[in-house]
Amino acid sequence: MEKMVKLGWYALMIAMAGDILVSLMLPCFYKEYSSMKMSISALGNPQSPVRILFNIWMLIEGILFLAAIPALYRRYHSVSGGITDTMIVFIAVFAIGACIFTCFFSVNESKDIVTAASKIHGAGSVIGFMLFLFVPLLMAVLSFKDKESGMGIACIICFVIALIFFVLFVMSDKPEFSDTVINNEGLWERLNLVFMYLPLLAVSVRQIIRG
Repeated sequence: MEKMVKLGWYALMIAMAGDILVSLMLPCFYKEYSSMKMSISALGNPQSPVRILFNIWMLIEGILFLAAIPALYRRYHSVSGGITDTMIVFIAVFAIGACIFTCFFSVNESKDIVTAASKIHGAGSVIGFMLFLFVPLLMAVLSFKDKESGMGIACIICFVIALIFFVLFVMSDKPEFSDTVINNEGLWERLNLVFMYLPLLAVSVRQIIRG
């Protein structure tokens, strides 16, 4: 169990840092892809030259998030069992719905083409993202309960900023914003991920340093 906890912090850090890096690196090998305008999931569409690499990474990322659960449970369950269990469920749903499902159910390059796979992917991603969005808020509550007010405040700030970028991400798909700066789906999604991940990333780095 101790080994699983220790490795869990590394798994969590790699999953989050890797997600951002992969979403920034793979577009270099996909000329038709726009990191500003297109969602990260579009990297795995059937016409994508990086589809295999992207889908393999999404499977690995989902497994890494699931592997981090013992570490999060050990760190926070004594602070508040109910909140910790809720946070773990949210992370697990994100790992399965927004990561592992993406590996097996791809979106298409054009959103006008809707298939059974794209519908499953869409449902999994939406539910996963919406639940993970509240992980920083749950971490804020846990931090305050654990008398770490500085971390708690930082988590709330990350939650608010992530929420703003999530709203912009949702709005970017609306026709009425097609000719505005809001029409940058890929940018808002990446920024949303950064601020959703920051609290967990900070905790994982701190736990690894403490050994």
